[in-house]
Order: sequence, then C-alpha cells, then structure tokens
Amino acid sequence: MKFNFIKNKKDSANVIAPPPFIYLGGILLGLFLHYIKPLEIFKNSYLIPLGWILIVISIIIFVMAVKSFARAKTNISPYEPTTSIIMKGPYNFSRNPIYLSMTIFYFGIMTLLNDLWFLIILIPLLFIIQYGVIKREEKYLTKKFGKKYMDYKKCVNRWL
Repeated sequence: MKFNFIKNKKDSANVIAPPPFIYLGGILLGLFLHYIKPLEIFKNSYLIPLGWILIVISIIIFVMAVKSFARAKTNISPYEPTTSIIMKGPYNFSRNPIYLSMTIFYFGIMTLLNDLWFLIILIPLLFIIQYGVIKREEKYLTKKFGKKYMDYKKCVNRWL
C-alpha cells in the first residue's frame, strides 16, 4: 500500500486532486467563514454529541477501508495503479467508503460548529468529488477490470 501523490498517468485514475485535500480545503474554508461570520443553524447545543458520534463513525469506516486496502495489497492513492478490486469490509455496502467516511467526518465538524457555511460549501465539494474524483476512478476501473468491475457496480451502490 503506497501513499504517492505523483501522477502515474499511464495506470491511474488521474483524479484532479488528492481527495483528503479536497475535504480539508472545504473544512478550512468553512472554519474561516465560521470565524468571520458564523451562520448558526440551530439554537441548541444538543448537536455536540451528534457531531462527535458522526466523527467516531467516520473514523471507524475510514480505518476499516484502509485495512481493506492493506489486506488486498493494492494502492490507496488514486495516482498509483490499482491492482485489485476490493469487495470486502466496508466495500460490501459502498464502492467509496473512504469518501463516505470523509463526508461523514465533514458533517461531524459541521454539526459540532452548528454552522450553515459548511453545508453551503458541501454542495460544490461533493460536485468536485463526484466529477473530479469518483467518475474518473470509475472510468479507470471499468477500463482496467472490465466485467468484474461492472458486476461489482451492479451489486454495490456508489455511496450507500
């Protein structure tokens, strides 16, 4: 399992940016806007436990997904060749559990801070993930694995 952000254009998905950096950019922009002018969603602080629950769930899904990559002995970086399709662990219920976990983490931060800015930022963020990352990965995996990947796509949803 490698973490390498150098593009291997021949055998990779060629995503537009490392997905963790896309989510981090959204979180940092949300924190900046929250600092400048918070947009409170709800008046109660009962959301704080929910925010922590979402963060814990996201970490569990993320760790399970990363362990699945290690077990399959394939690269986690979308800039490196994929050597196998993972269909076990969280990949039984989502074709993109790492992006799902990052989105849940993002919702956890949004919930903890109770700020509408994060929801506003989430819309373009998910558009970038969908079209700049996931669609490119799906095209790459379809080209590389053909019927095996197409069959997997029929059985497992993109997000949930």
